[in-house]
Amino acid sequence: MRLDSKTAIVTGGASGFGRGIVEKFVAEGARVLIADRNADGAAEVAQATQSKWERIDVSNGEDWAGLTARAMDGWGRIDILVNNAGITHLPQPMEDVTEEDFDRVLSVNAKSVYWSARHIVPHMKAARAGAILNVASTAGVSPRPNLNWYNASKGWMITATKAMAVELAPHAVRVNCLNPVAGDTPLLASFMGEDTPEMRAKFLSTIPIGRFSTPQDMGNAACFLCSDEASMITGVGMEVDGGRCI
Repeated sequence: MRLDSKTAIVTGGASGFGRGIVEKFVAEGARVLIADRNADGAAEVAQATQSKWERIDVSNGEDWAGLTARAMDGWGRIDILVNNAGITHLPQPMEDVTEEDFDRVLSVNAKSVYWSARHIVPHMKAARAGAILNVASTAGVSPRPNLNWYNASKGWMITATKAMAVELAPHAVRVNCLNPVAGDTPLLASFMGEDTPEMRAKFLSTIPIGRFSTPQDMGNAACFLCSDEASMITGVGMEVDGGRCI
């Protein structure tokens, strides 16, 4: 029960890594609010975990304002924020990515962190307590070819995490990020371009431990970084990657 009585917002909690984080947080005693555009998926996970859910577009400031207000009305505080929602563009040369796809990737992967900070950080600063976890990627540490603007968005998130950590430390708010390697989640096919045994084997050949990351791997790492056990850890980018970035 490392998160006993803690309150947590998890974006993108309807599937994949987000679902693994939600399930682990609930198992460790947290009260969780799932924030996701996928209303059906969020409702299903919420029912399975006895959590709350809200449909939001994480790149929209008004949606964040409403979500934050409802969380504060229901809980009176927000202890943990996990910025997990993320998307990618299909693998292709950088000059071929459309402006629409570029804007979409940066809005979801980067601007969402800005909006969450605008609305939730003031409450954490007032409480002089809080843990923020951004889900970045090994792509921001060791970029893969043909995913240029996705790589850049995750590099931005890693730098934003460190900058947030330095600024918020005097207010007793910690900020860390996770850098997962590709996992067997709904986004995997988008990273690879096509989901075939050959492409999976190619991706796995870059991971020394020999498997994809799982939602459970992410849940375990997230639980530690958001718990009081990590009270001296801030500004860290933790690779959950089976050795890919070594």
